[in-house]
Amino acid sequence: MSSHNYYEKSSLLTEQRSSNSKKLSVNDLISRLNQEKKIEKKRNLALSIAAISAVSVFAIILTI
Repeated sequence: MSSHNYYEKSSLLTEQRSSNSKKLSVNDLISRLNQEKKIEKKRNLALSIAAISAVSVFAIILTI
């Protein structure tokens, strides 16, 4: 759900920017790309930690 809210907010910002000016700014696009990369890195890190935790718990349960 948080990703849905993020895309909804970003689409609203995009609509506001496009209504203010019809030109696309390269700097604006690059900054948006960098923000999305940071978000993707955080998601990947959280997913990796969850997977490692699940495997660790499963391994501990198997050894008992």
